[in-house]
Amino acid sequence: MADLALQAFVLLFIAAFVAGFVDSIAGGGGLITLPAMLIAGIPPLQTLGTNKLQSQFGALSATLAYARKGHVDLKAQRPMAAMAVLGGAIGAMIATIVPGEALRVLMPFLLVAIALYFAFKPNLSDEDRHRRLSHTLFGVTVVPAIGLYDGIFGPGTGSFFMLAFVSLAGFGMLKATAHTKLLNLGSNVGAFLVFLMTGAVLWKIGLLMGLGQFLGAQTGSRLAMRNGAKIIRPLLVVTCLALATKLLADPANPVRVWLGV
Repeated sequence: MADLALQAFVLLFIAAFVAGFVDSIAGGGGLITLPAMLIAGIPPLQTLGTNKLQSQFGALSATLAYARKGHVDLKAQRPMAAMAVLGGAIGAMIATIVPGEALRVLMPFLLVAIALYFAFKPNLSDEDRHRRLSHTLFGVTVVPAIGLYDGIFGPGTGSFFMLAFVSLAGFGMLKATAHTKLLNLGSNVGAFLVFLMTGAVLWKIGLLMGLGQFLGAQTGSRLAMRNGAKIIRPLLVVTCLALATKLLADPANPVRVWLGV
């Protein structure tokens, strides 16, 4: 029994390392950690709460790595990060009373749309482009809205932040990735505080996986900074499509239930 428990801890650590690596570049780490925790026998509510704990380590690790190289100004972005915290907290509170069926229906198709955008939009690079929304308007509308989604449901949050930064804020791919990690950290913190109050956090597992996340994110963020859009763009496309496939493969997905497949 002790050996089985040790094996489970080792596998969860490895899953967290891989999730931190992928998440620091393209998002979608929850695609790895959530199933891993459920397979390990952790109840769904504790899985969600513990996932928010461990994912903060990966987001913080990547944020610090990008900030050290000057890709994100932490002091200047504090107001925007605070809006992400607020959105995540409100979303987590809403999640306790509102069913997520509509999100489960829409999410796979939205993720495919994001994948197609990044796959086929020409001239995507690490260079900044024309900004469609002012910094203030972006911070008080788009950021808390995506943070709200993260608190309610979660999968694909990093992809939504990336899409918003590239298409609305005019950021290049590397700059968008760096800022996405900061705001992902904010929405994770907000949602985590709500889950913490409900007692749905397994600290031993969360901290162990947090270490794996931190190390994986350090590795992934350094790779992203060396290669920029050349690696961020294809990995983002693959991650979005993999997450959409994962969601549609779930027999409980409302789309499959409605179609009877």
